[in-house]
Amino acid sequence: MLNKKSVDDINVNGKRVLVRCDFNVPLQDGKITDENRLVAALPTIKKLIADGGKVILCSHLGKPKGEPKPELSLAPVAARLTELLGQEVKFAADANVVGENAKAAVAAMNNGDVILLENTRYRAEETKNGEEFSKELASLCDVFVNDAFGTAHRAHCSNVGVTQYVDTAVVGYLMQKEIDFLGNAVNNPERPFVAILGGAKVSSKISVIENLLEKVDTLIIGGGMAYTFMAGLGEEVGVSLLEEDYKEYAVNMLKKAEEKGVKLLIPIDTVIADSFSNDANTKVVERGGILPGWEGLDIGPKTRELFADAIKGAKTVVWNGPMGAFEMPTFAEGTIAIAKAMADIDATTIIGGGDSAAAANQLGFGDKMTHISTGGGASLEFLEGKELPGVAAANDK
Repeated sequence: MLNKKSVDDINVNGKRVLVRCDFNVPLQDGKITDENRLVAALPTIKKLIADGGKVILCSHLGKPKGEPKPELSLAPVAARLTELLGQEVKFAADANVVGENAKAAVAAMNNGDVILLENTRYRAEETKNGEEFSKELASLCDVFVNDAFGTAHRAHCSNVGVTQYVDTAVVGYLMQKEIDFLGNAVNNPERPFVAILGGAKVSSKISVIENLLEKVDTLIIGGGMAYTFMAGLGEEVGVSLLEEDYKEYAVNMLKKAEEKGVKLLIPIDTVIADSFSNDANTKVVERGGILPGWEGLDIGPKTRELFADAIKGAKTVVWNGPMGAFEMPTFAEGTIAIAKAMADIDATTIIGGGDSAAAANQLGFGDKMTHISTGGGASLEFLEGKELPGVAAANDK
């Protein structure tokens, strides 16, 4: 059970508070095209302002690779946050992030003021967790708040290094929510607990499968990774996605599930196509009936029903990875069926970032889920049972 101090456990009145946010938003010609991440950060920022803190925001944006790239400046974010908060967010335009502008702006702050530092990845040391930059960031503040779950699985200066040089390091509301749902749902779920894994590769989900087999009542496998399981059982998979080297591993997982009394479900029918295109010729074939030269691109109607039934009885559901090539409408039915089944039940429903989050939102089921993780990579590592450096660095209660 992860029990970290949060913004509700501290008093920041009159203190300088450095907040690591996730403002890694898509930009087109200097315009923000999706501001979900900005809106998601507002509750933590407003709380710190209301408590009379001097709020210093920082974030990375894209991959400037340690040098100032004007097109990856956070200036547009400061402008938009000013509008969203209804008060000025002063932008400290220092190419070296903690420079003259930042130092002067912080020195002049009153309680409740907000400033935003430049892109932390303008500094090459950021991603290497270099001591010098961590100290510079810490020199600006008395308290550190980490609210960036998307980078929690990485140890960088602005989320981990800085905590070594401040006395108080806590998590913000967004991080708290991720820990509550992802961390604790997996380690202490209300049962029955069903996990659904999809996506292309078994290899990228190995540790997730192993960790979940210890915890779930039912594990559902769909998407491209299902064909490696079928091939492992000696079935024809045509030209479907297949990881030859993992066939034996897949068979071992089926055995392990049986030994543990975990139901492991793989597709019983498949939508196959004669090419990877929305206009391909398609057929539905029973388990083991994939034709040579054809590829499986979605789970079939019987499988959709089988998987939806398994979800219906659950009290906790975690989903990571689509059931097929959902970006093409012809092969989105399986992914839609999963999202719909989760939206219809009275249970804790959690989507672990990445493609499944995109699918749920795109298909209009996003607001029906208990929690959609903001971090793809970070949520996968939570499901693997790994300790995330960004979470570990916060003070325990």
